[in-house]
Amino acid sequence: MLKIMKQNFYCLLISCGILLLLSGCGLSRFQQTLSDAMMDNPDPDTIRQAMPTFLVATDALIAGAPDNPERLQAGAELYSAYAVLFVNEPDRGRRLVDRARSYGARALCLDADFACDLEHADFDQFRSILNRIEENKFPALFANIVSWLAWAQFNSTDWSVIAGLPKYEAALEHIVATDEYYRQGAALVYLGMLKSLRPPSLGGKPDEGRFYFERAIELSEGRNLSAKFELANSYARMVYDRELHDRVLQEILDAPVEAEGLTLQNALAKERARELLDSADDYF
Repeated sequence: MLKIMKQNFYCLLISCGILLLLSGCGLSRFQQTLSDAMMDNPDPDTIRQAMPTFLVATDALIAGAPDNPERLQAGAELYSAYAVLFVNEPDRGRRLVDRARSYGARALCLDADFACDLEHADFDQFRSILNRIEENKFPALFANIVSWLAWAQFNSTDWSVIAGLPKYEAALEHIVATDEYYRQGAALVYLGMLKSLRPPSLGGKPDEGRFYFERAIELSEGRNLSAKFELANSYARMVYDRELHDRVLQEILDAPVEAEGLTLQNALAKERARELLDSADDYF
């Protein structure tokens, strides 16, 4: 079974989703303040309890403007983030990510009508469509990518997940080639995770994954603890590198949680770093 691990970088989607959700409502100062407050909150439980309210608001705003790509992007990102970070029930998770995936596909189709059939294209057609998606369309493309990844996590036994992985790796590579630190390194980390899903014997490229994780860490000057967490979780565990695993996790625990725009995901990284360290003897 292919399993895409839960990851703290979905926290960033909460912030971006709130910004998109409130854009165009005459609340630009409020939306930025709210987004910043959420991402700088060190208590994940507070955000967990607040999220359902934003999901209901998202659905209402989309219903009022069903052809608004920014609101659809917000829906895709918020539903993806909530399902991946906070939902453990498989059936409920699948319902949420189905909605996220629908919103993501609609957002991209509205923003780039030539990409409406992107999901169903074969690999060569997929690459051809990608090459036409310019940087100003990256928000819609990224919403489409992350909603598919969230859907894949809750549908990991579906054969189309295996078939889709090379496509969405290519989509992330397309973004990174133009904007390496897109979404504070989120594209790099997602790419690293996809490269590290399988061992080399099954076609995985974990060493490439390590490169992407370390590049995200470097670009954040070490402040992004989620990138460090995935270096340990996705890479070190895949290649059974206990020394790297324990060293990186201890660095996370020793680091300050506060970092502008990263505090929430850093708090989650610290929680999960302790869990991984506690289970290391059993794993290795």
